Amino acid sequence: MDRLEQLRWRLLGYVPSDRLLGWLGPLTMAVVGGILRFWSLDRPHQLVFDETYYVKQGASMLLFGTEMQWDGEGEEVDPLFTSGTIDVFQESQGDMVVHPPVGKWIIAAGEWVFGADSSWGWRVAVALLGTISILMVGRIARRLFRSSVLGTVASFLMVFEGHHFVHSRTGLLDLILMFFALAAFGALLIDRDWSRERLATKVARLDVRHFATGPWLLWRPWRLVAALSLGLATGTKWSGLYFFAAFGLMTVLWDVGARRAVGARNFVVAGIFKDGPWAFVTMSVIVLATYLGSFAGWFLGDRGYNRDWAAQHPGEGIQWLPPALRSLWEYHTEILSFHDNLTSPHSYESNPWSWMIQSRPTSFFYETKTEAAAGCDVEKCSKAISSVGTVSIWWVATIALVVLLFWWIFKRDWRAGAILAGFAGGWLPWFFLQHRTIFTFYTISFEPWVILAVVFLLGLALGAPGASTRRRQIGYLVVGAYCLVVLANFAFFWPIWTAQVIPYDHWRWRMWFPSWV
Repeated sequence: MDRLEQLRWRLLGYVPSDRLLGWLGPLTMAVVGGILRFWSLDRPHQLVFDETYYVKQGASMLLFGTEMQWDGEGEEVDPLFTSGTIDVFQESQGDMVVHPPVGKWIIAAGEWVFGADSSWGWRVAVALLGTISILMVGRIARRLFRSSVLGTVASFLMVFEGHHFVHSRTGLLDLILMFFALAAFGALLIDRDWSRERLATKVARLDVRHFATGPWLLWRPWRLVAALSLGLATGTKWSGLYFFAAFGLMTVLWDVGARRAVGARNFVVAGIFKDGPWAFVTMSVIVLATYLGSFAGWFLGDRGYNRDWAAQHPGEGIQWLPPALRSLWEYHTEILSFHDNLTSPHSYESNPWSWMIQSRPTSFFYETKTEAAAGCDVEKCSKAISSVGTVSIWWVATIALVVLLFWWIFKRDWRAGAILAGFAGGWLPWFFLQHRTIFTFYTISFEPWVILAVVFLLGLALGAPGASTRRRQIGYLVVGAYCLVVLANFAFFWPIWTAQVIPYDHWRWRMWFPSWV
Protein backbone atom coordinates (compact mmCIF):
# COMPACT_ATOMS: atom_id res chain seq x y z
CA MET A 1 0.00 0.00 0.00
CA ASP A 2 1.55 3.35 -1.06
CA ARG A 3 1.65 6.41 1.17
CA LEU A 4 -1.47 8.00 -0.34
CA GLU A 5 -3.53 4.87 0.32
CA GLN A 6 -2.19 4.69 3.87
CA LEU A 7 -3.18 8.30 4.51
CA ARG A 8 -6.63 7.76 3.04
CA TRP A 9 -7.24 4.80 5.31
CA ARG A 10 -6.00 6.75 8.36
CA LEU A 11 -8.17 9.76 7.53
CA LEU A 12 -11.30 8.08 6.19
CA GLY A 13 -11.21 4.51 7.47
CA TYR A 14 -12.34 3.26 4.06
CA VAL A 15 -11.91 3.78 0.33
CA PRO A 16 -14.66 6.23 -0.68
CA SER A 17 -17.33 4.54 -2.78
CA ASP A 18 -21.06 4.72 -3.30
CA ARG A 19 -23.28 1.82 -4.26
CA LEU A 20 -26.81 1.54 -5.57
CA LEU A 21 -27.99 -0.11 -2.34
CA GLY A 22 -26.94 2.97 -0.41
CA TRP A 23 -29.58 4.92 -2.34
CA LEU A 24 -32.19 2.23 -2.90
CA GLY A 25 -33.21 1.66 0.73
CA PRO A 26 -33.55 5.32 1.81
CA LEU A 27 -35.23 6.24 -1.48
CA THR A 28 -37.80 3.46 -1.08
CA MET A 29 -38.48 4.55 2.49
CA ALA A 30 -38.88 8.16 1.30
CA VAL A 31 -41.54 7.05 -1.19
CA VAL A 32 -43.40 5.16 1.55
CA GLY A 33 -43.07 8.12 3.92
CA GLY A 34 -44.26 10.51 1.23
CA ILE A 35 -47.39 8.47 0.56
CA LEU A 36 -48.21 8.46 4.27
CA ARG A 37 -47.57 12.18 4.64
CA PHE A 38 -49.45 13.34 1.55
CA TRP A 39 -52.44 11.06 2.13
CA SER A 40 -55.42 13.28 3.15
CA LEU A 41 -52.99 16.13 3.76
CA ASP A 42 -55.88 18.58 3.60
CA ARG A 43 -57.50 16.97 6.67
CA PRO A 44 -58.69 18.83 8.65
CA HIS A 45 -59.63 21.87 6.60
CA GLN A 46 -59.01 24.03 9.65
CA LEU A 47 -56.01 26.01 10.81
CA VAL A 48 -54.21 23.71 13.23
CA PHE A 49 -52.34 25.17 16.23
CA ASP A 50 -49.87 27.87 15.06
CA GLU A 51 -50.94 27.51 11.44
CA THR A 52 -53.18 30.42 12.40
CA TYR A 53 -50.04 32.57 12.18
CA TYR A 54 -47.77 31.02 9.57
CA VAL A 55 -50.32 29.99 6.95
CA LYS A 56 -51.88 33.45 6.94
CA GLN A 57 -48.45 35.08 6.97
CA GLY A 58 -47.50 32.95 3.97
CA ALA A 59 -50.55 34.25 2.13
CA SER A 60 -49.55 37.78 3.11
CA MET A 61 -46.07 37.22 1.64
CA LEU A 62 -47.68 36.33 -1.69
CA LEU A 63 -49.93 39.38 -1.67
CA PHE A 64 -47.58 42.03 -0.24
CA GLY A 65 -44.06 40.57 -0.09
CA THR A 66 -44.06 40.84 3.69
CA GLU A 67 -46.23 40.04 6.70
CA MET A 68 -49.20 42.36 7.18
CA GLN A 69 -51.62 42.62 10.08
CA TRP A 70 -55.05 41.10 9.61
CA ASP A 71 -58.37 42.68 10.53
CA GLY A 72 -59.64 41.42 13.86
CA GLU A 73 -58.53 38.69 16.24
CA GLY A 74 -57.52 35.22 15.14
CA GLU A 75 -60.75 33.56 16.24
CA GLU A 76 -62.62 36.05 14.06
CA VAL A 77 -60.35 35.88 11.02
CA ASP A 78 -59.68 32.12 10.91
CA PRO A 79 -63.22 31.09 9.85
CA LEU A 80 -63.13 33.67 7.04
CA PHE A 81 -59.71 32.52 5.89
CA THR A 82 -60.58 28.82 5.91
CA SER A 83 -63.82 29.50 4.00
CA GLY A 84 -61.83 31.07 1.16
CA THR A 85 -61.72 34.78 2.07
CA ILE A 86 -57.97 35.35 1.70
CA ASP A 87 -58.04 39.14 1.68
CA VAL A 88 -58.16 39.57 5.45
CA PHE A 89 -55.15 41.91 5.75
CA GLN A 90 -54.74 45.59 6.49
CA GLU A 91 -52.98 46.90 3.39
CA SER A 92 -51.12 49.70 5.16
CA GLN A 93 -50.11 48.08 8.47
CA GLY A 94 -47.14 45.74 8.65
CA ASP A 95 -47.22 43.05 11.31
CA MET A 96 -44.60 42.76 14.06
CA VAL A 97 -43.81 39.07 13.57
CA VAL A 98 -41.20 37.32 15.68
CA HIS A 99 -39.70 34.85 13.20
CA PRO A 100 -37.74 35.62 9.99
CA PRO A 101 -39.28 35.10 6.54
CA VAL A 102 -37.71 31.90 5.09
CA GLY A 103 -40.18 29.39 6.52
CA LYS A 104 -43.14 31.55 5.60
CA TRP A 105 -41.88 31.93 2.03
CA ILE A 106 -41.69 28.13 1.81
CA ILE A 107 -45.26 27.77 3.06
CA ALA A 108 -46.24 30.52 0.62
CA ALA A 109 -44.75 28.48 -2.26
CA GLY A 110 -47.27 25.73 -1.61
CA GLU A 111 -50.07 28.27 -1.38
CA TRP A 112 -48.94 29.79 -4.69
CA VAL A 113 -49.22 26.41 -6.42
CA PHE A 114 -52.43 25.10 -4.84
CA GLY A 115 -54.05 28.29 -3.58
CA ALA A 116 -54.06 29.97 -0.19
CA ASP A 117 -57.65 28.84 0.27
CA SER A 118 -56.59 25.19 0.05
CA SER A 119 -55.57 23.27 3.16
CA TRP A 120 -53.48 21.15 0.80
CA GLY A 121 -51.69 24.33 -0.23
CA TRP A 122 -51.09 25.30 3.38
CA ARG A 123 -49.13 22.11 4.11
CA VAL A 124 -47.75 20.71 0.87
CA ALA A 125 -44.37 22.48 0.98
CA VAL A 126 -43.67 21.30 4.53
CA ALA A 127 -44.79 17.78 3.61
CA LEU A 128 -42.36 17.80 0.70
CA LEU A 129 -39.45 18.83 2.93
CA GLY A 130 -40.47 16.21 5.47
CA THR A 131 -40.42 13.54 2.76
CA ILE A 132 -37.03 14.64 1.40
CA SER A 133 -35.61 14.61 4.93
CA ILE A 134 -36.40 10.87 5.13
CA LEU A 135 -34.04 10.30 2.21
CA MET A 136 -31.49 12.70 3.69
CA VAL A 137 -31.31 11.02 7.10
CA GLY A 138 -30.83 7.63 5.42
CA ARG A 139 -27.97 8.89 3.27
CA ILE A 140 -26.43 10.65 6.26
CA ALA A 141 -26.65 7.48 8.35
CA ARG A 142 -25.01 5.50 5.57
CA ARG A 143 -22.12 7.95 5.43
CA LEU A 144 -21.80 7.98 9.22
CA PHE A 145 -21.91 4.21 9.73
CA ARG A 146 -20.64 3.02 6.31
CA SER A 147 -23.62 0.67 6.19
CA SER A 148 -26.43 0.61 3.63
CA VAL A 149 -28.50 -1.48 6.05
CA LEU A 150 -28.25 1.10 8.83
CA GLY A 151 -28.95 3.87 6.32
CA THR A 152 -32.18 2.12 5.36
CA VAL A 153 -33.07 1.56 9.02
CA ALA A 154 -32.58 5.28 9.73
CA SER A 155 -35.00 6.19 6.93
CA PHE A 156 -37.46 3.56 8.16
CA LEU A 157 -37.45 5.04 11.66
CA MET A 158 -37.96 8.54 10.26
CA VAL A 159 -40.94 7.36 8.23
CA PHE A 160 -42.69 5.98 11.31
CA GLU A 161 -41.63 8.59 13.87
CA GLY A 162 -44.86 10.29 14.93
CA HIS A 163 -43.46 13.71 15.83
CA HIS A 164 -41.90 14.03 12.39
CA PHE A 165 -45.06 12.66 10.80
CA VAL A 166 -47.32 15.25 12.46
CA HIS A 167 -45.00 18.15 11.69
CA SER A 168 -44.71 17.01 8.07
CA ARG A 169 -48.49 17.36 7.78
CA THR A 170 -48.75 20.78 9.45
CA GLY A 171 -47.91 24.25 8.13
CA LEU A 172 -45.49 25.23 10.91
CA LEU A 173 -41.91 26.52 10.80
CA ASP A 174 -40.15 23.98 12.98
CA LEU A 175 -39.78 21.16 10.46
CA ILE A 176 -38.40 23.68 7.97
CA LEU A 177 -35.77 24.65 10.56
CA MET A 178 -35.01 20.95 11.05
CA PHE A 179 -34.69 20.38 7.31
CA PHE A 180 -32.05 23.05 6.80
CA ALA A 181 -30.13 22.07 9.95
CA LEU A 182 -30.08 18.46 8.71
CA ALA A 183 -28.95 19.62 5.26
CA ALA A 184 -26.09 21.54 6.88
CA PHE A 185 -25.06 18.48 8.89
CA GLY A 186 -25.08 16.31 5.79
CA ALA A 187 -23.02 18.85 3.84
CA LEU A 188 -20.44 18.98 6.63
CA LEU A 189 -20.19 15.18 6.61
CA ILE A 190 -19.47 15.29 2.88
CA ASP A 191 -16.97 18.11 3.52
CA ARG A 192 -15.25 15.94 6.13
CA ASP A 193 -14.63 13.16 3.61
CA TRP A 194 -13.91 15.51 0.72
CA SER A 195 -11.39 17.65 2.63
CA ARG A 196 -9.64 14.61 4.13
CA GLU A 197 -9.25 13.13 0.67
CA ARG A 198 -7.61 16.36 -0.48
CA LEU A 199 -5.46 16.54 2.65
CA ALA A 200 -4.25 12.98 2.07
CA THR A 201 -3.35 13.81 -1.53
CA LYS A 202 -1.44 16.98 -0.57
CA VAL A 203 0.43 15.40 2.32
CA ALA A 204 1.44 12.41 0.19
CA ARG A 205 3.32 14.82 -2.08
CA LEU A 206 5.45 16.20 0.77
CA ASP A 207 9.01 14.97 1.05
CA VAL A 208 8.92 14.81 4.86
CA ARG A 209 6.95 12.45 7.07
CA HIS A 210 6.41 14.93 9.88
CA PHE A 211 5.65 18.63 9.66
CA ALA A 212 4.38 21.46 11.84
CA THR A 213 0.84 22.14 10.58
CA GLY A 214 0.39 20.85 7.05
CA PRO A 215 -1.01 22.39 3.84
CA TRP A 216 -3.83 24.89 3.60
CA LEU A 217 -7.30 23.73 2.57
CA LEU A 218 -9.00 26.96 1.58
CA TRP A 219 -11.52 25.79 -0.99
CA ARG A 220 -14.24 23.87 0.86
CA PRO A 221 -17.40 23.99 -1.31
CA TRP A 222 -19.44 21.64 0.89
CA ARG A 223 -18.70 23.79 3.90
CA LEU A 224 -20.17 26.72 1.96
CA VAL A 225 -23.26 24.64 1.20
CA ALA A 226 -23.56 23.98 4.94
CA ALA A 227 -23.28 27.70 5.64
CA LEU A 228 -26.03 28.45 3.11
CA SER A 229 -28.25 25.85 4.79
CA LEU A 230 -27.52 27.30 8.22
CA GLY A 231 -28.39 30.76 6.90
CA LEU A 232 -31.73 29.42 5.70
CA ALA A 233 -32.25 27.69 9.07
CA THR A 234 -31.57 30.95 10.90
CA GLY A 235 -33.81 32.74 8.42
CA THR A 236 -36.60 30.39 9.50
CA LYS A 237 -36.08 30.69 13.25
CA TRP A 238 -33.28 32.30 15.23
CA SER A 239 -32.59 28.97 16.91
CA GLY A 240 -30.78 28.06 13.70
CA LEU A 241 -27.87 30.04 15.17
CA TYR A 242 -27.46 27.36 17.84
CA PHE A 243 -26.87 24.78 15.11
CA PHE A 244 -24.39 27.16 13.49
CA ALA A 245 -22.40 27.34 16.72
CA ALA A 246 -22.54 23.57 17.39
CA PHE A 247 -21.71 22.50 13.84
CA GLY A 248 -19.02 25.17 13.46
CA LEU A 249 -17.20 23.79 16.50
CA MET A 250 -17.76 20.24 15.26
CA THR A 251 -16.19 20.84 11.85
CA VAL A 252 -13.13 22.58 13.35
CA LEU A 253 -12.59 19.66 15.74
CA TRP A 254 -12.77 17.33 12.75
CA ASP A 255 -10.00 19.39 11.13
CA VAL A 256 -7.88 19.05 14.27
CA GLY A 257 -8.33 15.28 14.13
CA ALA A 258 -7.49 15.17 10.43
CA ARG A 259 -4.21 17.02 10.87
CA ARG A 260 -3.30 14.80 13.78
CA ALA A 261 -3.98 11.70 11.66
CA VAL A 262 -1.60 12.82 8.90
CA GLY A 263 1.21 13.48 11.35
CA ALA A 264 1.16 17.24 11.95
CA ARG A 265 3.13 18.03 15.10
CA ASN A 266 1.07 21.12 15.95
CA PHE A 267 -2.27 19.68 14.93
CA VAL A 268 -4.24 21.64 17.59
CA VAL A 269 -2.71 24.93 16.46
CA ALA A 270 -3.33 24.01 12.84
CA GLY A 271 -6.94 23.03 13.36
CA ILE A 272 -7.93 25.93 15.59
CA PHE A 273 -5.79 28.78 14.29
CA LYS A 274 -5.20 27.74 10.69
CA ASP A 275 -8.49 26.15 9.69
CA GLY A 276 -10.74 27.71 12.36
CA PRO A 277 -10.61 31.44 11.47
CA TRP A 278 -11.10 30.79 7.76
CA ALA A 279 -14.04 28.49 8.50
CA PHE A 280 -15.58 31.08 10.84
CA VAL A 281 -15.21 33.98 8.41
CA THR A 282 -16.44 32.20 5.29
CA MET A 283 -19.37 30.52 7.01
CA SER A 284 -20.38 33.63 8.96
CA VAL A 285 -20.41 35.80 5.85
CA ILE A 286 -22.64 33.36 3.99
CA VAL A 287 -24.97 32.83 6.95
CA LEU A 288 -25.36 36.60 7.42
CA ALA A 289 -25.82 37.28 3.70
CA THR A 290 -28.42 34.52 3.41
CA TYR A 291 -30.26 35.77 6.47
CA LEU A 292 -30.39 39.35 5.21
CA GLY A 293 -31.39 38.14 1.75
CA SER A 294 -34.42 36.44 3.24
CA PHE A 295 -35.76 39.92 4.07
CA ALA A 296 -35.77 40.94 0.40
CA GLY A 297 -39.52 41.51 0.42
CA TRP A 298 -39.20 43.74 3.48
CA PHE A 299 -36.32 45.73 1.91
CA LEU A 300 -37.95 46.16 -1.50
CA GLY A 301 -41.35 47.25 -0.21
CA ASP A 302 -42.45 50.08 2.04
CA ARG A 303 -45.19 48.34 4.01
CA GLY A 304 -43.18 46.07 6.29
CA TYR A 305 -43.20 46.59 10.02
CA ASN A 306 -40.75 49.35 11.07
CA ARG A 307 -39.66 49.79 7.45
CA ASP A 308 -39.49 53.59 7.83
CA TRP A 309 -38.32 53.62 11.46
CA ALA A 310 -34.96 55.23 10.62
CA ALA A 311 -36.64 58.10 8.74
CA GLN A 312 -38.96 58.74 11.67
CA HIS A 313 -36.14 58.53 14.26
CA PRO A 314 -33.16 60.28 12.58
CA GLY A 315 -31.04 60.59 15.71
CA GLU A 316 -31.66 57.15 17.17
CA GLY A 317 -30.27 53.68 16.67
CA ILE A 318 -26.90 52.72 15.17
CA GLN A 319 -26.03 55.79 13.16
CA TRP A 320 -23.33 54.28 10.95
CA LEU A 321 -25.76 51.77 9.45
CA PRO A 322 -27.72 52.64 6.29
CA PRO A 323 -31.33 53.64 7.06
CA ALA A 324 -32.84 50.32 5.94
CA LEU A 325 -30.46 48.28 8.08
CA ARG A 326 -30.95 50.67 11.01
CA SER A 327 -34.69 50.08 10.77
CA LEU A 328 -34.16 46.32 10.54
CA TRP A 329 -31.87 46.40 13.57
CA GLU A 330 -34.54 48.18 15.61
CA TYR A 331 -37.08 45.64 14.42
CA HIS A 332 -34.78 42.88 15.66
CA THR A 333 -34.35 44.47 19.08
CA GLU A 334 -38.14 44.33 19.46
CA ILE A 335 -38.16 40.67 18.39
CA LEU A 336 -35.43 39.87 20.92
CA SER A 337 -37.39 41.64 23.66
CA PHE A 338 -40.48 39.63 22.76
CA HIS A 339 -38.66 36.29 22.93
CA ASP A 340 -36.90 37.18 26.17
CA ASN A 341 -40.16 38.20 27.85
CA LEU A 342 -42.32 35.36 26.54
CA THR A 343 -43.30 34.04 29.95
CA SER A 344 -47.10 33.79 29.78
CA PRO A 345 -48.36 30.49 31.22
CA HIS A 346 -49.67 27.98 28.70
CA SER A 347 -51.49 24.70 29.33
CA TYR A 348 -49.04 22.78 27.10
CA GLU A 349 -45.76 24.38 28.13
CA SER A 350 -43.06 21.92 29.15
CA ASN A 351 -39.55 21.74 30.54
CA PRO A 352 -36.64 20.66 28.30
CA TRP A 353 -35.62 18.06 30.90
CA SER A 354 -38.76 16.14 30.00
CA TRP A 355 -38.61 16.44 26.23
CA MET A 356 -36.81 13.19 25.42
CA ILE A 357 -39.33 11.07 27.29
CA GLN A 358 -42.26 12.96 25.71
CA SER A 359 -43.86 13.70 29.07
CA ARG A 360 -45.93 16.67 27.85
CA PRO A 361 -46.60 16.49 24.10
CA THR A 362 -48.29 19.47 22.50
CA SER A 363 -51.90 19.10 21.39
CA PHE A 364 -52.21 20.64 17.92
CA PHE A 365 -55.93 20.11 17.48
CA TYR A 366 -58.90 18.66 19.37
CA GLU A 367 -62.64 18.52 18.80
CA THR A 368 -65.34 16.62 20.66
CA LYS A 369 -67.92 14.94 18.42
CA THR A 370 -71.35 13.63 19.34
CA GLU A 371 -73.30 10.72 17.90
CA ALA A 372 -74.98 13.05 15.44
CA ALA A 373 -71.64 14.02 13.87
CA ALA A 374 -70.32 12.30 10.73
CA GLY A 375 -68.19 9.29 11.53
CA CYS A 376 -69.25 9.05 15.18
CA ASP A 377 -71.36 5.99 15.97
CA VAL A 378 -71.22 6.25 19.76
CA GLU A 379 -72.34 8.81 22.30
CA LYS A 380 -69.06 10.74 22.32
CA CYS A 381 -66.10 10.83 19.91
CA SER A 382 -62.79 12.64 19.65
CA LYS A 383 -61.02 14.16 16.67
CA ALA A 384 -57.46 15.04 17.64
CA ILE A 385 -53.93 15.74 16.47
CA SER A 386 -51.29 15.24 19.14
CA SER A 387 -47.59 15.77 18.44
CA VAL A 388 -46.51 12.92 20.72
CA GLY A 389 -43.51 11.17 19.23
CA THR A 390 -43.16 7.45 18.62
CA VAL A 391 -42.18 6.55 22.16
CA SER A 392 -40.41 3.34 21.14
CA ILE A 393 -37.94 5.63 19.36
CA TRP A 394 -37.70 8.51 21.84
CA TRP A 395 -37.36 6.33 24.93
CA VAL A 396 -34.62 4.23 23.34
CA ALA A 397 -32.88 7.41 22.20
CA THR A 398 -32.86 8.63 25.81
CA ILE A 399 -30.85 5.54 26.74
CA ALA A 400 -28.71 5.99 23.63
CA LEU A 401 -27.58 9.42 24.86
CA VAL A 402 -25.66 7.77 27.71
CA VAL A 403 -24.07 5.31 25.29
CA LEU A 404 -23.11 8.10 22.90
CA LEU A 405 -21.41 10.07 25.67
CA PHE A 406 -19.46 6.99 26.73
CA TRP A 407 -18.37 6.13 23.17
CA TRP A 408 -17.37 9.73 22.45
CA ILE A 409 -15.43 10.37 25.69
CA PHE A 410 -13.85 6.99 26.31
CA LYS A 411 -13.68 5.40 22.86
CA ARG A 412 -13.13 8.64 20.96
CA ASP A 413 -15.74 7.69 18.39
CA TRP A 414 -16.19 10.72 16.14
CA ARG A 415 -19.62 9.47 15.01
CA ALA A 416 -20.96 9.64 18.55
CA GLY A 417 -19.62 13.19 18.83
CA ALA A 418 -21.27 14.17 15.55
CA ILE A 419 -24.68 12.93 16.71
CA LEU A 420 -24.26 14.70 20.04
CA ALA A 421 -23.52 17.92 18.14
CA GLY A 422 -27.05 17.72 16.72
CA PHE A 423 -28.44 17.46 20.25
CA ALA A 424 -26.20 20.34 21.34
CA GLY A 425 -27.55 22.57 18.57
CA GLY A 426 -31.21 21.68 18.94
CA TRP A 427 -31.77 20.78 22.59
CA LEU A 428 -29.00 22.07 24.86
CA PRO A 429 -29.69 25.84 24.44
CA TRP A 430 -33.22 25.48 25.82
CA PHE A 431 -31.85 24.55 29.24
CA PHE A 432 -30.62 28.14 29.50
CA LEU A 433 -34.01 29.53 28.43
CA GLN A 434 -36.24 27.81 30.97
CA HIS A 435 -37.67 31.15 32.10
CA ARG A 436 -39.50 31.29 28.76
CA THR A 437 -42.73 29.59 27.77
CA ILE A 438 -41.46 26.66 25.71
CA PHE A 439 -42.99 23.49 24.29
CA THR A 440 -42.11 19.89 23.53
CA PHE A 441 -42.86 20.37 19.84
CA TYR A 442 -39.56 22.28 19.56
CA THR A 443 -37.88 18.86 19.66
CA ILE A 444 -38.60 18.38 15.97
CA SER A 445 -35.54 20.55 15.29
CA PHE A 446 -33.21 17.81 16.58
CA GLU A 447 -35.40 14.80 15.81
CA PRO A 448 -33.03 13.48 13.07
CA TRP A 449 -30.29 13.10 15.68
CA VAL A 450 -32.75 11.21 17.88
CA ILE A 451 -33.06 8.79 14.96
CA LEU A 452 -29.29 8.63 14.47
CA ALA A 453 -28.80 7.98 18.21
CA VAL A 454 -31.10 4.96 17.98
CA VAL A 455 -29.34 3.76 14.82
CA PHE A 456 -26.00 4.02 16.65
CA LEU A 457 -27.38 1.62 19.27
CA LEU A 458 -28.79 -0.67 16.60
CA GLY A 459 -25.40 -0.69 14.91
CA LEU A 460 -23.83 -1.94 18.13
CA ALA A 461 -26.53 -4.61 18.37
CA LEU A 462 -25.93 -5.61 14.76
CA GLY A 463 -22.24 -6.14 15.33
CA ALA A 464 -19.21 -5.27 13.22
CA PRO A 465 -19.08 -6.55 9.61
CA GLY A 466 -16.28 -8.91 10.63
CA ALA A 467 -18.33 -10.55 13.40
CA SER A 468 -19.33 -14.20 13.21
CA THR A 469 -22.31 -15.25 11.13
CA ARG A 470 -24.28 -16.22 14.22
CA ARG A 471 -23.51 -12.87 15.87
CA ARG A 472 -24.74 -11.02 12.80
CA GLN A 473 -27.87 -13.16 12.55
CA ILE A 474 -28.78 -12.36 16.15
CA GLY A 475 -28.11 -8.70 15.42
CA TYR A 476 -30.42 -8.71 12.41
CA LEU A 477 -33.15 -10.36 14.50
CA VAL A 478 -32.82 -7.66 17.18
CA VAL A 479 -32.94 -4.86 14.61
CA GLY A 480 -35.87 -6.44 12.77
CA ALA A 481 -37.85 -7.01 15.97
CA TYR A 482 -37.27 -3.42 17.05
CA CYS A 483 -38.47 -2.10 13.69
CA LEU A 484 -41.67 -4.16 14.06
CA VAL A 485 -42.26 -2.60 17.49
CA VAL A 486 -41.85 0.87 15.97
CA LEU A 487 -44.27 -0.02 13.19
CA ALA A 488 -46.87 -1.29 15.68
CA ASN A 489 -46.40 1.85 17.77
CA PHE A 490 -47.05 3.99 14.69
CA ALA A 491 -50.20 2.06 13.75
CA PHE A 492 -51.60 2.41 17.26
CA PHE A 493 -51.18 6.20 17.39
CA TRP A 494 -52.17 6.80 13.76
CA PRO A 495 -55.73 8.01 14.59
CA ILE A 496 -54.52 10.80 16.89
CA TRP A 497 -51.89 11.93 14.39
CA THR A 498 -54.33 12.29 11.49
CA ALA A 499 -57.49 13.75 13.09
CA GLN A 500 -59.54 10.57 12.73
CA VAL A 501 -62.96 10.56 14.39
CA ILE A 502 -62.71 7.80 17.00
CA PRO A 503 -64.71 6.92 20.13
CA TYR A 504 -63.66 8.99 23.11
CA ASP A 505 -62.62 5.83 24.97
CA HIS A 506 -60.25 4.96 22.13
CA TRP A 507 -58.67 8.39 22.37
CA ARG A 508 -58.24 7.89 26.14
CA TRP A 509 -56.51 4.56 25.48
CA ARG A 510 -53.84 6.48 23.61
CA MET A 511 -53.37 9.03 26.38
CA TRP A 512 -51.01 6.80 28.36
CA PHE A 513 -50.21 9.37 31.03
CA PRO A 514 -52.26 12.16 32.64
CA SER A 515 -49.71 14.69 31.37
CA TRP A 516 -50.60 13.74 27.77
CA VAL A 517 -54.16 15.01 28.10
